Amino acid sequence: MPARPVITGLGFVISIGNDKAAVRRSLRELRHGFERYEFLGNANLPVKVAGTIKEFDFPSPHWRDWHWPARYAIAAEMLRGLPPHGVYAECAVQQALDDAGLAAADLSAADTGLFCASAGSPFLLGHFLQQMQATRGERGNPMGIVSSIAGTLNFNLAAHYHIRGAVCGFVSACTSSSHALGYAMDEIRLGRHQRMVVVGAEDMTSESILPFASLRALSVNPDPATASRPFDRRRDGFVGTGGAVVMIVEADALARRRGAHVYAELAGWGQAGDGHSVAISHPEGAGLRLAMERALADAGANPADIDYVNAHATSTLQGDRSEALALQAVFTGGARPPVSSTKALTGHGLSLSGLMEAAFCALAIDDGFIPGAAHLEEPDPDCAPLNLPRTSLDVRPRLVLNNSSGFGGSNVCHVLRQPA
Repeated sequence: MPARPVITGLGFVISIGNDKAAVRRSLRELRHGFERYEFLGNANLPVKVAGTIKEFDFPSPHWRDWHWPARYAIAAEMLRGLPPHGVYAECAVQQALDDAGLAAADLSAADTGLFCASAGSPFLLGHFLQQMQATRGERGNPMGIVSSIAGTLNFNLAAHYHIRGAVCGFVSACTSSSHALGYAMDEIRLGRHQRMVVVGAEDMTSESILPFASLRALSVNPDPATASRPFDRRRDGFVGTGGAVVMIVEADALARRRGAHVYAELAGWGQAGDGHSVAISHPEGAGLRLAMERALADAGANPADIDYVNAHATSTLQGDRSEALALQAVFTGGARPPVSSTKALTGHGLSLSGLMEAAFCALAIDDGFIPGAAHLEEPDPDCAPLNLPRTSLDVRPRLVLNNSSGFGGSNVCHVLRQPA
């Protein structure tokens, strides 16, 4: 019988909290993490709000100028190769290890692997390229490449923690960390690994977020309390954010043998493409519908078994509508599970969002609640048929579906289950 992958450790550095307790409280109480934010020091820009990461500051490209909470020790030799989101990730790894009851040395076991997702650091990459051009190639940072390109998380974390199992980075836009988690599940189920560390992280900088304004994808609502409102008739785009989430996934037998606390079982996953557009979701959510159906089949579940759906919905006009139609196509015959998008609280974390929201689902299962649809005042007519609770529910979901979608029509869904 294949091993069952279970979640035994979580770490968070995100807009709604820098530890598990704060994140859980924010989800239950629907506390958002948004603030007014001046991008590139330009008060004239129409985008005014971001999901900021508190207690962390990266005022320049030079690591000696950076600040993070004193409770985290990060050696200078590691910092030289890290981008800002690498600092978030290292702090979240330390949390997750402590949460799982593991020591750093445990990650060097041959049956422990590392899967990561990030888009790299445009903040650092731009600086290093400008430096190269200004000096006509006569000056360069020897750690410039490893600290800025998309593989930076797996480069740095694998070396620092002496990872000897599988090491891989995933780049599929906003489904990147969802892919990382899905393939980590398969590594456990196939018996190739006993433990996987899954990491999703992004910079919270102008360079990572502001380019989406050119796509008209960012909200221009200046009010932090209403800028991100998935499924609402007056939504006008997403609110950008960064941060890091780390998840420790282990074979159930190993977790039991260690006496580890299990948040949830990763029961199944599925993926499918839209085959439609480089940047816009399929109008009826065809790929997402198929991904949900495949995830349910992999988990041996029916739509009526699902107790909660954490939607991908980013608060964009087309994306929310297409997901709503896909959900209505899957959940028929009276099946109407509660649906919410926690991006109403966090903002859209790009490649880290899928793993972040899977971790939220694990917290909901473990703590016995369902996050409400925050900031929703008047549902879009196409979204109104969904069951969109305005407040959090004190209900322990048994089976949860988590959706992610990304550029190129990439769709990934996970099913999480209460542990046996």
